Amino acid sequence: MRPAGQAPPRVLTVAGSDSGGGAGIQADLKTMLALGVHGMSVITAVTAQNSLGVQGAWELPVEAVRAQYRSVVDDIGVQAVKTGMLASAELVEAVAELISGTDAPVVVDPVGVSKHGDPLLAASALDSVRTRLLPVATVATPNLDEVAQLTGLKVASEADLRPAAEAVLAHGPQWVLIKGGHLTGEAVDLLTDGDQEFWLRAPRHDNRHTHGTGCTLASAIAAGLAKGLPVPEAVTAAKEYVTGAIARGFALGAGIGPVDHGWRFR
Repeated sequence: MRPAGQAPPRVLTVAGSDSGGGAGIQADLKTMLALGVHGMSVITAVTAQNSLGVQGAWELPVEAVRAQYRSVVDDIGVQAVKTGMLASAELVEAVAELISGTDAPVVVDPVGVSKHGDPLLAASALDSVRTRLLPVATVATPNLDEVAQLTGLKVASEADLRPAAEAVLAHGPQWVLIKGGHLTGEAVDLLTDGDQEFWLRAPRHDNRHTHGTGCTLASAIAAGLAKGLPVPEAVTAAKEYVTGAIARGFALGAGIGPVDHGWRFR
């Protein structure tokens, strides 16, 4: 327990807003609260989004993103940063520059498409993600679609996870977590820094309500890093948290509902 009046570790999410509350900034802040850290936000884009998909997306000007970031970091400070939807090459490059000057671990979730397949990153921004954003990442957390976008590799089985990780590591992150959630069978992820390997396994839950899984996992990792956990321990704890959240995901609207960020409180 923290002494009364003492601030918890601080985590900054740099991502898009999900009006439906299941992913993006909203999922990040819920995850951070559930895991005992103080969440702060830099909004990069606003989406009109619900359980059926993304109906519209509007990125914020670079100067607005930069001003939010400097406002938080220069006054409050951060113990970890997490990035999500960055939308354009201009935003990717601005955020990478800001992060490179911040003394804190960084979790990069290279968001490319939504749960429903809606594009959330311009194709022209992929090179900036590879050359500017991934090199400043402490941990990068691509899913299989994002691996294909970034490297051209198609992951069809567990055996493909290692070459996928090697391909992403070649772009410069310290660690990469290849999320195998789209494979059949148990939910297996590979965490590696090129020397150490950690295979993280969990039962697959028969629940279609998984909106926000990637945002939630990346934010949970950032929360662990802000508390001072080494990367393998932070990722292992985050995997346990998100597995419980998926198991208790609930219906919302007519489509795919969100994971339950508050499952430990229920």
